Amino acid sequence: MSKSKKQWGMFLSGLLAILIGISILGFFGVRKCYRLYQKQILLENNPVVEIADLNIKAPILEGTDNETLAKAAGHFKDSGDFGKGNYCIAGHSSTLYKEYFNNLKNVEIGMEITLHDKQKQAYHYTVAESKIVDPDAVWVLDDFGDDRITIITCTDDGTQRQVVVGLLD
Repeated sequence: MSKSKKQWGMFLSGLLAILIGISILGFFGVRKCYRLYQKQILLENNPVVEIADLNIKAPILEGTDNETLAKAAGHFKDSGDFGKGNYCIAGHSSTLYKEYFNNLKNVEIGMEITLHDKQKQAYHYTVAESKIVDPDAVWVLDDFGDDRITIITCTDDGTQRQVVVGLLD
């Protein structure tokens, strides 16, 4: 093969590698922008849970099936209501899914949790406890006779669940 054909082949290979790299970066950039757009729409049209100290702001949809949790935090259908009973929600904490609760592991007793209903009325809770439980610890969904919010997410390794409880102010 002549030197010019070899150089031309190397040039085309390099150009192709650059184009593939740009395409991959573009795909993930567009995907991230689309996810941010989706999140903004969900935040505007649904209830929201917020822990400002941890930069957590998540829309809440009804139900905890995989489809719901792929988009937002999910409210356990038979748990409490806004400001009444044990209002229980679950959400992902892995960047493989929606990362709404990534920072929840840094929660501290006394932090404020704000829950906004669809009409944007705010309910203020104070974090009273944070604990790690087994995935089958469904007792955390029980009504304890007070007004609280219970937030459930996976631990970093996914083998257990972090449960954060806030009591209504």
